[in-house]
Amino acid sequence: MRSSCVVLTALVALAAYYTYTPLPSTVSDPWKLMLLDAVFRGAQQASNLMHYLGLSHNLLALNFIIISFGKKSARSSGQVKVTDTDFDGVEVRVFEGPPKPEEPLKRSVVYIHGGGWALGSASMSSSPSGCTQYYDELCTAMAEELNAVIVSIEYRLVPKVRFPEPLHDVVRATKYFLQPDVLQKYAVDPGRVCVSGDSAGGNMAAALSQQFNQDANLKNKLKAQALIYPVLQALDFNTPSYQQNENAPILTRYVMVKYWVEYFEGNYDFIQEMVVNNHTSLDVKEFAALRARLNWTSLLPASVTKNYKPVVQTTGNARIVQELPQLLDARASPLIADQEVLQDLPKTYILTCEHDVLRDDGFMYAKRLESAGVEVTLDHFEDGFHGCMIFNRWPTNFSVGIRTRNSYIKWLDRNL
Repeated sequence: MRSSCVVLTALVALAAYYTYTPLPSTVSDPWKLMLLDAVFRGAQQASNLMHYLGLSHNLLALNFIIISFGKKSARSSGQVKVTDTDFDGVEVRVFEGPPKPEEPLKRSVVYIHGGGWALGSASMSSSPSGCTQYYDELCTAMAEELNAVIVSIEYRLVPKVRFPEPLHDVVRATKYFLQPDVLQKYAVDPGRVCVSGDSAGGNMAAALSQQFNQDANLKNKLKAQALIYPVLQALDFNTPSYQQNENAPILTRYVMVKYWVEYFEGNYDFIQEMVVNNHTSLDVKEFAALRARLNWTSLLPASVTKNYKPVVQTTGNARIVQELPQLLDARASPLIADQEVLQDLPKTYILTCEHDVLRDDGFMYAKRLESAGVEVTLDHFEDGFHGCMIFNRWPTNFSVGIRTRNSYIKWLDRNL
């Protein structure tokens, strides 16, 4: 009996040690976030072990674990009609809000889910116990509350495809949807279409907006873009938010750099060098012309820069940019786009979170867009963390998850 108690005590102590992560007191529901982060870290470590043993690519294994929590078939509710179809060969899930006699044409949001270009699904839903809200429920709520048509794109994922294939899927599906006959089929007002996405989905939403803005052959233009904690650049992993939140829950700096390397099918040996900005050192001539577009000392407010210092290496590894020229492609890093490309972009909503390595990507993009004359709403949450908007149901019902979701939908309602 005594030995059993000792073993149990040891196991509890180990679980507490694994779960505990020092968090700022300002983050929403810190103990709940510790538990959520511990579960996610456990899933990552299990997938890494499967990769090491040669059983599966770590991202395929991790996505299998995540999807296992709930992948919902298309099921209409009393208010929202849900159907699975394809737009020009790309799978999509369409959510049609309830019709209103006074509004024969609906507004619409093309939604691109996040997940590091490698994880998640448009059909991700609650687990059987109803514990977690993912994209299916988010899009259903948007369709119902906005009386809108939501198109959620099921783009192909890394590692089965690499950059720019996921973006190509998003562009192809959206172009198909914007055709007059398709908009008419879904009773959508061609002047009230928004593109939106979170994290890596926000990255592709921003790239799509830039591409569509330059496409003279595209008759129906986007009215708005809404970017939720978007990842917008891969050239400086030492912005103040990367330094401040390098080991933050859900998305650490190392994991974000690893997602980039996977997206570009790069060498894992590059990861640690990119973490310290060796890929954009002063001797990397390819980056020289872009440096001013990422100068966070001028793009970020003093309340954000605080006492952080830029990390600019004198000498680094020029081979990284040579082998991964995608790093300098604005389709991958919308933040580095030419000023001419940013002009005349649609009105923009950017949601950022204080406890997120990507916070400054959003802040800098908002500043560059404002300088280009674009109407921008920067919606910052001091207690937010990366991914928080999809966590608003028990037991992962974070206060900030509910508030970010409500603020996002409220902006869409007022501006679309």
